[in-house]
Amino acid sequence: MASSVALATAIAVVPASAAAQPRPPAGPTAGGLDRAELRNALAAVPEAGAPGVLVAVRDGRRDWRDAAGQAFLTRPRPMQPQLRHRIGSITKTFVATTVLQLVDEDRLGLDDPIGQWLPDVVPGELGDQVTVRMLLNHTSGIGNYTNAMLDSYAAINQMQVTTYAPADLVTIGLAMPPTNAPGARFSYSNTNYVLAGLLIEKITGKDAAAEVQRRILRPLKLTGTSFPGVDPRIRGPHSGAYFAPFGVRDLSEFNMSWAWTAGEMIATTADLNTFFRALLGGDLLSPTTLDEMLTGVPMLPEQPEAGSYGLGIYSLPTPCGEFWGHDGAVIGHLTYSMHSRDGTRQVSSGINLSHYQIGLPDPHPIDIAWYTLLQTAICPTDEASRRSAVTDPLLPSVTRMPGNDDAAVAAL
Repeated sequence: MASSVALATAIAVVPASAAAQPRPPAGPTAGGLDRAELRNALAAVPEAGAPGVLVAVRDGRRDWRDAAGQAFLTRPRPMQPQLRHRIGSITKTFVATTVLQLVDEDRLGLDDPIGQWLPDVVPGELGDQVTVRMLLNHTSGIGNYTNAMLDSYAAINQMQVTTYAPADLVTIGLAMPPTNAPGARFSYSNTNYVLAGLLIEKITGKDAAAEVQRRILRPLKLTGTSFPGVDPRIRGPHSGAYFAPFGVRDLSEFNMSWAWTAGEMIATTADLNTFFRALLGGDLLSPTTLDEMLTGVPMLPEQPEAGSYGLGIYSLPTPCGEFWGHDGAVIGHLTYSMHSRDGTRQVSSGINLSHYQIGLPDPHPIDIAWYTLLQTAICPTDEASRRSAVTDPLLPSVTRMPGNDDAAVAAL
């Protein structure tokens, strides 16, 4: 049985270097998709140790979708680009968009105290001090319940087969020491987004997942995207899901009620690109509310240039300018989805292995290869700048950011 510190450390990755400076793309690939270059970068991910990887890239009207490696470790079946994948905390962008639609409808205010809407869930002074905005940008200071849940490898076995009520998840988070005074700074917490789900239900009188489906999934025809609820299966074509310490054991069947509106969703990479293109293009929110969504707080206060977190979405500097999106980590699946502000350059990618960084102080070869793929998709570069990505990974994983004590938090 692993200690909570060991398990938390297993979830850590190296954050992006603040020293990386934007530089213009170079060479003949700067204006479009170089499929040969992308295929080489894609193939390097399973060569580095991931069972399989899938990706969807868009540049203007040009789309490229592909996959490499194996979908399962115990039987030969190639990874395919259309497979459904658990997207973890990218769920938060869908949920935040739904909350912000309620703001657009004047049914909710971003600066409303959450105690106004959920007095029995967050009572007293905390309910008066924490606002809806603080939930969505992770400045509430409320503890992250997954830190307490993920205290051993045995806990993963329990989570796989247990149904959790959202109110119980919130209770765990509220019982933890606050990370900061409300509004003081960024501190990633899944509890914030379980509360956001409860807010949706309180205001609409309907199931939170059904509201996301009605408002976003159905209008955008995201047929590969869903909330599984307590159904442990991934409906439709999918890969296995492998937690590195458990070897070849497939964890793709998993009761995701432990994550709910903080990280329960399943999607395809193509659906993610469609969603973010609609969101950033202004199809889902009013211009004023979208501006609010994209107004961020520093994720690393000591390195404000390293990126900022808005309302369910974050921005990062890249060699080709600022990109927006989110990442997600669950047991066995990892996902990134990053997009230019105008939605013309997009990449969504997933791998079917998690927690392979255990005991490694330096970036794992999988991280290096995957980040290189993402950087190649985001901003085609020449050989010299691609090599720089090996020592300077492009993207951090906000769901596995360092915590207050500089240990990695188990913020799946």
